[in-house]
Amino acid sequence: MMWLVLALVAWLGGWAWNAWLARRGEVRAVRIAVPVIFGLTLLVIWEGLVRGFGVSPVILPAPSTVAQTFAASTDILWIDFQQTVLKGALRGFAIGAIAAFVAAIAIDRSAFLTRGLLPIGNFVAALPIVGIAPIMVNWFGFDWQSKAAVVVVMVFFPILVNTVQGLNEASAMQRDLMRTYAAGYWQTLLRLRLPAAMPFIFNGLKIATTLALIGAIVAEYFGSPTRGMGFRISTGVGSLSIDLVWAEIAVAALAGTALYGIVAWIEKRVTFWHPSQRG
Repeated sequence: MMWLVLALVAWLGGWAWNAWLARRGEVRAVRIAVPVIFGLTLLVIWEGLVRGFGVSPVILPAPSTVAQTFAASTDILWIDFQQTVLKGALRGFAIGAIAAFVAAIAIDRSAFLTRGLLPIGNFVAALPIVGIAPIMVNWFGFDWQSKAAVVVVMVFFPILVNTVQGLNEASAMQRDLMRTYAAGYWQTLLRLRLPAAMPFIFNGLKIATTLALIGAIVAEYFGSPTRGMGFRISTGVGSLSIDLVWAEIAVAALAGTALYGIVAWIEKRVTFWHPSQRG
């Protein structure tokens, strides 16, 4: 009963605290504090409900149990982080982003590619990852290369579509003005069209950060060396080590948030002139 009361008090206290902070105005400290308090409140409620109702750790472990497992398994979590994020997700993200940017420039230069490649891109983007991953593992083996290949397929077309859309953002009047200055294609691209396309490009990159991590983890379900987040999650579920599974999920969530934050930080510095970044 004590744990249920704690959960209720945490819910009411967190609600009241956030409501009070929300009236403080758009202060930077308040914008940071509100989601932090909300997240901590959810963890306390989770702890209280699990312990209050006596939920088995096999079904749902308490956050304190997950934290203990996290602290005791940092060596394993670090190895899995290196395999999944640093080798599979980031390398696949970089390769897919570069390939998508080059393809977008080629499409922009060719009406044939515009009409031919983009519809195929929409078709490939709709393919389920569970169908792509086994094929990539069969082609590239069980190490990080196959996971990077899955990530490339997942991130390529979102970045491509956004980049192509962004390159068309500059108005006809702006392009005509560049032509009156005797600017060629590449000068117009570098000085007008690419800056105008940056918000679209970063939108595609932010979408791709989450897709990259999901793709790398799911690909490890279909073949992996004895390390990696996907491998550890699948074996942890099989051995009923659910606390370790949640620890891996926490690492994946933190990694995904960090990657998204880095891209958003770079976007803020590059597109500081855009209305969405003002204020």
